[in-house]
Amino acid sequence: MNKIWGYILTPIHYLFFGVLLLIFHPIQWICLKIGGQEAHKHSVDILNFFLLGSYTLLGSRISFKNPHHLPINRPIIFIANHQSMYDIPALIWFLRKYHAKFISKIELTKGIPSISFNLKYGGGANIDRKDSKQAVAEILKLAERMKKYNWSTVIFPEGTRAKNGQMKAFNAGGIATLLKKVPNSLIVPIAIDGSWKLVQYGKFPLSSFEKISWEVLDPIEPADKTIDEIVAESEEAIKKALYF
Repeated sequence: MNKIWGYILTPIHYLFFGVLLLIFHPIQWICLKIGGQEAHKHSVDILNFFLLGSYTLLGSRISFKNPHHLPINRPIIFIANHQSMYDIPALIWFLRKYHAKFISKIELTKGIPSISFNLKYGGGANIDRKDSKQAVAEILKLAERMKKYNWSTVIFPEGTRAKNGQMKAFNAGGIATLLKKVPNSLIVPIAIDGSWKLVQYGKFPLSSFEKISWEVLDPIEPADKTIDEIVAESEEAIKKALYF
């Protein structure tokens, strides 16, 4: 039934999603030129609020839980599992006061209205997976911005999307690079569940009436812990939230 309804609702969702990207592309440009980085960020936040609304056109139910009072005057490294592109608008919107940035594939900086513009000018890291030196250099630049502005970063240490919802092993590389430059960062795991179901049949049809949740888990103080211990603790916390 979810698939059948998907044939009806997916075109409506894609139309709304696409129109939003087209509308907010010039809005982002104007905000950046006139109001600078802060105004640009607000336009991106609002865009992602509306993109989240497009999920409801598929009958999706959205849940974001954050029972923690996280600091806004300290960099945070949010470590999350990754299931689909639909993970991201909620993270941008609900983590907006932490100025959360992303590490993205450099290929995404071209050809996608609004999204490519934000990746180019939003302050995240755009990495070439085929060029390890470039990737490390970009992450180090992001770390410098985290340190300077008390920004935060969302990192998906699986390295790719878990299309069937089953987590892949976490890679410590990006986390290690960030922590080396910003050792006072707080580590905060986030468990994402259900977004893979939206795309379980591919891009068309999307599955309808799915439940998607984002849950912010207990923060981890990195002091006196090795990178491997931090990554293992984060991975275990997310697994426990998803599977137990």
